[in-house]
Amino acid sequence: MSNERNDPLTTFCFRVVLDKAPGLDQAQAFFKSVTGLQSEAEVVDYGEGGLNGTTHRLVGRSKWPNLVLKRGFCKGTSGQALMKWRFSWLNDAAGVELKRISGSIQQLDSQLKLVCEWKFSRAWPCKWVGPEYDASKQELAIETLEIAHEGLEIG
Repeated sequence: MSNERNDPLTTFCFRVVLDKAPGLDQAQAFFKSVTGLQSEAEVVDYGEGGLNGTTHRLVGRSKWPNLVLKRGFCKGTSGQALMKWRFSWLNDAAGVELKRISGSIQQLDSQLKLVCEWKFSRAWPCKWVGPEYDASKQELAIETLEIAHEGLEIG
């Protein structure tokens, strides 16, 4: 029997690492939240003729929901890099190569050491949402970037 403790990890210690893409100067970006670390397989029901007591449940295609990244909206060119990356895909900007990238979401422990990571591949920015403004609230301006990708693997 092992004496090693396996305490649950905190959800606020993480970082997102993006391979360089046009308009993105940094390989590492910081976000307040990341969702979409999921995997799902389609279930295909198959009814066999003459077998009325059951339906076979077959494994279908794998599905990967989009990663949804949220962070505080910043002024200046570094704050607009994600928006520019998205709009380069939308507008097919002249001179900008539309390149899919890879990256990872890294889980850190309380000493900020890497404990595990989820690597995603062939990603591209499919949606950007700017901050919502409401003069009656005192909240941070948050931008959201949604990234479509073709798979996750845990490392």
